[in-house]
Amino acid sequence: MAKEPNRVELLQGTLDMLILRTLLFAPMHGHGIAKHIQRTSDEALQVEHGSLYPALHRLERQGWIASRWETTERGREMKFYRLTAAGRKQLTIEESKWKQLARAIGRVMRPA
Repeated sequence: MAKEPNRVELLQGTLDMLILRTLLFAPMHGHGIAKHIQRTSDEALQVEHGSLYPALHRLERQGWIASRWETTERGREMKFYRLTAAGRKQLTIEESKWKQLARAIGRVMRPA
């Protein structure tokens, strides 16, 4: 399958940060998380389920998110994920690391 020209690959480690950031605003189910990332990135980022669900399970094991099965308005059972207090702290750490990385890459791309 050919890649879409406007899509970009996620750098390793950024998916966790994007999930934590997405859950900062409200609990969400997995598909909603993926769609939010896609929409807010102007369709540039697409999170595949094969990457999303292992990341969600990893974040849950680390205590940064928690999940609960809920019945939706349409009567479907879905697993909703929410950010924990530890996840909020980790998001701050991840954002700081991301800013450092972006500055460092910027210096390489635009040397003085």
